[in-house]
Amino acid sequence: MTYIPAIPADPAFRRLWFANLAANGGEQLALAAIPLMAALALGATPEQMGGLSALQTLPYLLLSLVAGIWADRFPRHWLMAGSEAVRALLLLWLPLLAFTGWLGLAGLAVLGFALSAATVLFNVAAQAYLPALVGREGLARANARLEFARAAAVFLGPGLAGMVAGWTSPTAALAVSGVTSALAAWLLAAPMMRRDVPQAQSGLPIGRALAEGFTLVWRHALLRAIAGCAMAWNFSWFVLMAVLVLFATNDLGLTPAQIGFALGAQGLGMLLATVCMPFIHASLRLGTMILLGPAMSVFAALSVGGATLLQGMGAFAALCAGFFLFGFGPMLWTIGQTSLRQAIVPARLIGRVSAIQQVATLGMRPLGALAGGWVGGQYGLTAAIWLAVAGYGVQLAVILLSPMPYLSELPEALAEETA
Repeated sequence: MTYIPAIPADPAFRRLWFANLAANGGEQLALAAIPLMAALALGATPEQMGGLSALQTLPYLLLSLVAGIWADRFPRHWLMAGSEAVRALLLLWLPLLAFTGWLGLAGLAVLGFALSAATVLFNVAAQAYLPALVGREGLARANARLEFARAAAVFLGPGLAGMVAGWTSPTAALAVSGVTSALAAWLLAAPMMRRDVPQAQSGLPIGRALAEGFTLVWRHALLRAIAGCAMAWNFSWFVLMAVLVLFATNDLGLTPAQIGFALGAQGLGMLLATVCMPFIHASLRLGTMILLGPAMSVFAALSVGGATLLQGMGAFAALCAGFFLFGFGPMLWTIGQTSLRQAIVPARLIGRVSAIQQVATLGMRPLGALAGGWVGGQYGLTAAIWLAVAGYGVQLAVILLSPMPYLSELPEALAEETA
């Protein structure tokens, strides 16, 4: 199978690709600009930074399952378009509050929560929507193309946010983010995007609908391993992200532009991973390719941890190398495990299973952010960073103890009655 991270020819897929690029670009701009605003303009403490980060990620824990049910019952392209329209309104409202002087840390946290709630709905609907556009054999190629767009956003977003914050203020970066979200909403609202598979059992009680998805994930060894590894990875990631800006500014003396450049190295790694995908897939078993994500994350965490022992350009280089590896390895993981889930899960359950995976992937972020902020405040920023390093060792162990390393190709799809 050949992976070509190019813009697809199908008109509907092309609109989805550009919408994905715009939506993820806006998200990355906001994710970089909000902590910069809190740290530089509002003087947030480590505990406040951890609380802000936790509130930004709490919707992934609280709302993902509801979003999964909606994605199995309503037109998914409208869910995606609506969520981006809401994000655009919020992102254009936030700079206005800042300009008038009415924005404080509490208001920034509330708006961050609302932005993340809209992102939750977009992500779940997008994963459930893709199988309606491409067949089983096209999932890996389609995911590689969409991930290429996301990687470009991750690569450009933080650096652009850092530069805009240095030239003007973080509020300007948030305004740009609002414009990109509005563009994504317009692209997804086109009539040609109606490709949804008709949904069955729309009147199923919510409790039973969720139980179906949870039961499938728990009983399937591969789905269970993916969820467990993702939980440990994301807990560790947000322990790190809760204190990174303060550590880089206070302990290392880096500028906003340097911080944005280091974070953007993750996107560079993601882009390179999508380009190298054909050679990696041809050379390795599917399970081994997926395993590279957790394994390379350990080396990435060790590189970031090494920055605590360095100063100046040495520390800056260690951060850049760590975030590059955080982009390269996990990109292979994302393409592989997403295609695996979409290939084996029945269409009527894909929204709920994607939502459960999102809870596992992102629902641990509030806990990680709170833990990082608390450890950073009580024991120092360096201690919080090494806590994240230990967590990445755990996520590697979870996947090594599963059947994933022995998987050579995509398994057969589960039958509707079996699921």
